[in-house]
Amino acid sequence: MTRKIIISLMAIFFVMVFSGLSTADGPEGNKRKGKYTYRAVYKQCAKRGEVKEKKPSINPSDKTMEQWKRVFDKKAFDVFKCKEEWDALSEADLLDIYTYLYNGAADSPTPAKCK
Repeated sequence: MTRKIIISLMAIFFVMVFSGLSTADGPEGNKRKGKYTYRAVYKQCAKRGEVKEKKPSINPSDKTMEQWKRVFDKKAFDVFKCKEEWDALSEADLLDIYTYLYNGAADSPTPAKCK
């Protein structure tokens, strides 16, 4: 009985440690909200006429995690166009978009493309 408890506790410990390691380095925003907000920026920008497509021109998998980190550290949002919409975003929205792009980067475990 004690052997089963010890093995169970060790298993729980390892799951907690390794799940914490996989998310420790990345941003802590809401990636689902970030995906929605990222797409909404382009829809608004297309309405205004600055871009032709409502769909974002840059996919999360177009850059590596480190490249996304640099873009958001430097606040170099000119790569996205739609300056007016990007300037209007709150810090929380930027964190959510960063989380979405970072987690879907080319070198992430689950690269993503906007569809």
